[in-house]
Amino acid sequence: MSDAGAVDDRGEQIQAAEREAAKQRILAQADADRIPAEETTRAVPDPADRLARQVAHAWTTFQHARYPQVVGLVPQLLTDAQRTHARDPGEGRVPLVEAYRVTAALLVKLGEADLAWLAVDRAMSAAIGDRMLVAAAAVQLGPVLRASGRVRAAKSAALAAAYRIAPPDPDAGTPAELSLCGTLLVQAALAVARHGGDHAAAELLGEAAGMAARVGEGHDHHRTGFGPTAVDLARVAAAVDLGEARDAVAWHEKTTQRDAWRWLPPEHRAAHLLDAARAYLQADDPTNAGRTLIEADRTAPAELRHRPAAREVVAQVARDPHAPATIIQLALTLGVT
Repeated sequence: MSDAGAVDDRGEQIQAAEREAAKQRILAQADADRIPAEETTRAVPDPADRLARQVAHAWTTFQHARYPQVVGLVPQLLTDAQRTHARDPGEGRVPLVEAYRVTAALLVKLGEADLAWLAVDRAMSAAIGDRMLVAAAAVQLGPVLRASGRVRAAKSAALAAAYRIAPPDPDAGTPAELSLCGTLLVQAALAVARHGGDHAAAELLGEAAGMAARVGEGHDHHRTGFGPTAVDLARVAAAVDLGEARDAVAWHEKTTQRDAWRWLPPEHRAAHLLDAARAYLQADDPTNAGRTLIEADRTAPAELRHRPAAREVVAQVARDPHAPATIIQLALTLGVT
């Protein structure tokens, strides 16, 4: 084996060991849905404002795609949120749901769908009785089910949650309601597209686009990032899953010219760029696929370096005989050649 190959193997082993250690730390805490009674009286929970800041910090760190840092934050965040909820369910419900949501979102990124299911199940359970919180928790349910290959269940769950939160009159709906409902419709559309339903996906995305127009750009209600640009980026992902490469590339090139594209968090932009790279691959354009991956790496390095699905895309592009030299170097750096 060459020295470079040995280094790549060692890097892979170290990353695998780190992921496993992180998984075990999160599993231990995510599975602790009940805090022992003696612990609730012995330990003083964090004040509500401090816990809210912890939750906001975890979400912001996630949205900047700093996944190793989020891995470090999540176990203590779950501990504090569980303890506060055990002492005061009313005060502790929102931070507990949000702590489980960000945990589920992180675990999907890391390719841990089974563990993400545990986190989102805890979020849904904690949210019962609050329609807005149930809808917010359901936003994470769609990606978890799709990552598990359960696309029919993902569609059903997203649609059920969307229609429960949908305002009777969209013009009278609050931005938060419309953002949650629209995001859930997008999740349903992505599940339908994964199953090959082009017409149904288009209808759902069209319905979501109508809600997005009412919400406008530049908002992040319930950490959805929902707006017209987010819906059009979802059209790219849906078109890729449907095998409609030309449409996917067209939507990508059109949507990323907007100012609102630059307002999106790095995580959202980098995740989209991976979808765009897949679209260019389908269109037999490895050069632009490679350039798009390099842009994703500049936008949010951890999206490529810590997300298994992203590493697979890098490997696909690097294997193409016409792949640019920059992507070959990136693949070597990631150890996916």
